[in-house]
Amino acid sequence: MNMTIIVTGGAGFIGSNFIFHMLDKYPDYRIICLDCLTYAGNLSTLEPVMDRPNFRFVKESITDREAVYKLFEEEHPDMVVNFAAESHVDRSIKDPFTFAKTNVMGTLSLLQAAKVHWESLPEKYEGKRFYHISTDEVYGALELTNPEGIESPFTTTASSKEHHHAYGSEFFLETTKYNPHSPYSASKASSDHFVRAYHDTYGMPTIVTNCSNNYGPYQFPEKLIPLFINNIRHRKPLPVYGKGENVRDWLYVVDHARAIDLIFHKGNVAETYNIGGFNEWKNIDIIKVVIRTVDRLLGNPEGHSDELITYVTDRAGHDLRYAIDSRKLQKELGWEPSLQFEEGIEKTVRWYLDNQAWMDNITSGEYERYYDDMYKNR
Repeated sequence: MNMTIIVTGGAGFIGSNFIFHMLDKYPDYRIICLDCLTYAGNLSTLEPVMDRPNFRFVKESITDREAVYKLFEEEHPDMVVNFAAESHVDRSIKDPFTFAKTNVMGTLSLLQAAKVHWESLPEKYEGKRFYHISTDEVYGALELTNPEGIESPFTTTASSKEHHHAYGSEFFLETTKYNPHSPYSASKASSDHFVRAYHDTYGMPTIVTNCSNNYGPYQFPEKLIPLFINNIRHRKPLPVYGKGENVRDWLYVVDHARAIDLIFHKGNVAETYNIGGFNEWKNIDIIKVVIRTVDRLLGNPEGHSDELITYVTDRAGHDLRYAIDSRKLQKELGWEPSLQFEEGIEKTVRWYLDNQAWMDNITSGEYERYYDDMYKNR
């Protein structure tokens, strides 16, 4: 089936992995990547698909209503997948207005463009879908009631030798009340509400998914795992908030792309689906796994980089624990993660060490010249 999909934020981490997945799996689909290339948008990441006839890149912001309307009129999309967002909590604490503009007003701009365009068609919303990517952070925080961790109550087909811990008896459900604690999560919560309101008010076929922490290839190196891989390479400090006791559920980004694909095609309109890895880790334990893996692959002696760990003042309003219950997605659509963290981190570390030029291009700032130097004149 031919289909045209607008993917916003596709030059970012999760968006680019989703585009690779979709173009490889569905050669008849046309993918339009809309991205304004903020600091976290790296167009060179998309170089492998830039020349494909069914791919187009458009450098515009989702906050530019006229540009978004124009794109809808040009491309007549069947679907929208909205990854575009400011996503770094520390940056949101320093500059909440930028997060409100992009995450709230940008999402509203997309929704209104979709509404106006689709309602002008004879078939209106038939065969259309607006898919909004959100985060588990909108739910707030969970109590850490099992500090040492217990066996996870969830089942998965991943290797039984992998880490399967839970650090509490509560988990985020699709029905969990929103309780955001940072400007970032507040802006995402607001955008989620707008998406659902467009279904309830106008009948737009929408879906919202809330996902746990992602890791894997092409992640911007301000995030914990690529930052620490790079810092170990260069013998730089590894900053750990507080005592490193904060717990997160981790999901390999390719598994996230697989889940979006499945929900995109088979999920029910107006539903919410949680996507998690059944994989809770304390930050300090993640860091130790990353150190051990990087040192081994670099040929360093065991414990070589432990001395780089540096404890720093905790982040303001730092939520203690997130944990996703993905059983609705498993039960209704048959999805489950293919990798657990220790297997996924091995693939991830190998990717960054094998693609050091990609990382160095970002840390040097050279990646920001790619659009002008390589793409603008195509």
